[in-house]
Amino acid sequence: MPEYNRTWLPQAEQFAGQCPAKQPETDAPWTPAQPIDGLDMSVTLAGMTMKNPIVVASGTFGFGREYGKLYDISRLGGICVKGLTPARREGNPAPRIAETPMGMLNSVGLQNPGVDAFIEHELPRLKDIDIRIIANISGNTPEDYGVMCEKLSAAGVDMIEVNISCPNVKAGGLAYGTRPELAAEVTEEAKKHSTVPVMVKLSPNVTDITEIARAVEGAGADAISLINTIRGMRIDLKTRRPILKMNTGGLSGPAVFPVAVRMVWEVANAVKVPVLGMGGVSNGRDAAEMMLAGATAVSVGAACFADPYAPVKTVDELAKIAAEQGLSHVSQLTGAVRPW
Repeated sequence: MPEYNRTWLPQAEQFAGQCPAKQPETDAPWTPAQPIDGLDMSVTLAGMTMKNPIVVASGTFGFGREYGKLYDISRLGGICVKGLTPARREGNPAPRIAETPMGMLNSVGLQNPGVDAFIEHELPRLKDIDIRIIANISGNTPEDYGVMCEKLSAAGVDMIEVNISCPNVKAGGLAYGTRPELAAEVTEEAKKHSTVPVMVKLSPNVTDITEIARAVEGAGADAISLINTIRGMRIDLKTRRPILKMNTGGLSGPAVFPVAVRMVWEVANAVKVPVLGMGGVSNGRDAAEMMLAGATAVSVGAACFADPYAPVKTVDELAKIAAEQGLSHVSQLTGAVRPW
């Protein structure tokens, strides 16, 4: 493990031992499926073509090192790397993970080595893999986003995902993603300094997510991703204290899936830019459903902690579903829902 990485662990390692993981039932928990004749699995997201629509969500796959020991991650369409900040962050104090029925709460707090360390130590390895690289960034001022976009664009990532669920120190700590004008401001700054497509990740913790979606589209966003985690809380009955040290955290996993599908459908019908759908996606059926709601591509996140093979299984399952429905191109699923 590189020197810079010894005192902070990728999120996948942080969860190990804190959250019981589902163990593979056999020595070969996944066997790669053969390509299906006559089915094109490629999709294009804001000008970025991927071999298939499945991306791994930021914060659930680290920088791909751990999962790369289990399978060839180039079988995925893209990797959205661990959220990056201008400088190294140690994250929040433990406990910062809590199990919930059908999901999990986390308040990891964007622990990461910083954008410069990522560019120096992780990006060169990822660029040698046949996979699209999406850099997720978080900042506390619009200028933070501008600086990171400039560095990452020059370093050669394929796309930048802007996390607007961060507090804006110039607006009294109010999260960028909660007000259209704040979301637009950071989007404009990111676009000004980026030479690669900019995708804005929306928070579900708002009254009307389409209002935020329209604001970032108007500010120049090339794509929109959603949903981020839903704010939640658990309490220990014996101590009467919140289980998470930060009191609240972000809920992810299958429990949020219906909310995510609804919000993806609403946003896809409100904007013209493409959508990367996420939130509780665990398998190929979920991915197909998310695409029917309007997503061009789909991210698998928390499911990785229950089954590290979930992303590649999802690729194969989605291909089988598309073939069974007689499709020639998986993109024919996008937006094909038939509302009553």
